[in-house]
Amino acid sequence: MRDLRALPKAHLHLHFTGSMRHETLLELAERDGIALPDPLVSQWPPRLSAVDEKGWFRFQRLYDVARSVLRTEDDVRRLVREAAEDDVRDGGRWLEIQVDPSGYAARFGGITAFTDLVLDCVRDATARTGLEMAVVIAANRTRHPLDARTLARLAAQYAGRGVVGFGLSNDERRGRTAEFGRAFAIAERAGLWLVPHGGELLGPASVRSCLDDLHADRLGHGVRSVEDPRLLDRIVEAGVALEVCPVSNVALGVYSDLTSVPLPQLLAAGATVALGADDPLLFGSRLAGQYATMRAAHDLTDGQLAELARMSLRASRAPADRVAAWSAEIDAWLTAPDGTMGP
Repeated sequence: MRDLRALPKAHLHLHFTGSMRHETLLELAERDGIALPDPLVSQWPPRLSAVDEKGWFRFQRLYDVARSVLRTEDDVRRLVREAAEDDVRDGGRWLEIQVDPSGYAARFGGITAFTDLVLDCVRDATARTGLEMAVVIAANRTRHPLDARTLARLAAQYAGRGVVGFGLSNDERRGRTAEFGRAFAIAERAGLWLVPHGGELLGPASVRSCLDDLHADRLGHGVRSVEDPRLLDRIVEAGVALEVCPVSNVALGVYSDLTSVPLPQLLAAGATVALGADDPLLFGSRLAGQYATMRAAHDLTDGQLAELARMSLRASRAPADRVAAWSAEIDAWLTAPDGTMGP
């Protein structure tokens, strides 16, 4: 059993505030006298469910409370640096961190100023930790589609300058996916990767709309495409990668336990899967933990885990030469006697 923290990998599904360390949340809240609810303090990690809208509302409220502790530019810089440090510790070589600038705009001078800040923090974190990083700007599907177009135009302005993708997040059951098609068309024309959430809280119809209406290149989650074999075949043929987040799937009630997460079925069908941590602050598990839980739940071999890591690199927007170099590191990890081959 090789050390999964030494396995080189890419992280493609990590939300901005959700990447915060729990101890950082507590420290920043204490500094400013912010009263945190018990699920973020004594009952952490919180017991969550999103099987109904009330459950999702509780989850979103905790996320919003956590976001409120980010008060200064140094707070944002710390969050990004610590997210990078945590991924490096877990074997990360490339991170695409997802952020909705409109959620932070009021405190940080608007969506453009906040995006500039995040990109500067990303550059700083890369210089400090060696982790190569990029940003995905995501719209919120609980807001009007016109807001999504504004964010798509913002993302397009930064295409090639640190922003590599455009996404759509929040409660999948809210709004009509097709209504966000014009925003995704703006991002598509700018050459951005299209990475909406779909196929987690809703089933195959949601995935199909992401493909047909948003022209998804990757799917945030997409795990429930397994419920429609023809749809899954289409995903495989099109090369659309799935960002599967096992621990959050179970925490939110999508699956009853980790053994029910259908990773083996997805792999058997030939799907490209990139494991992600989603929101470690709320789910209590970071990148290497996703690999460890799937190893334990499905008796994955080191060879299968290495292939998952390779798929995460291939599904990323990392430069081809870096993907090749990191893939060679995966080969070294797999052939090393103790699996401790590091960077």
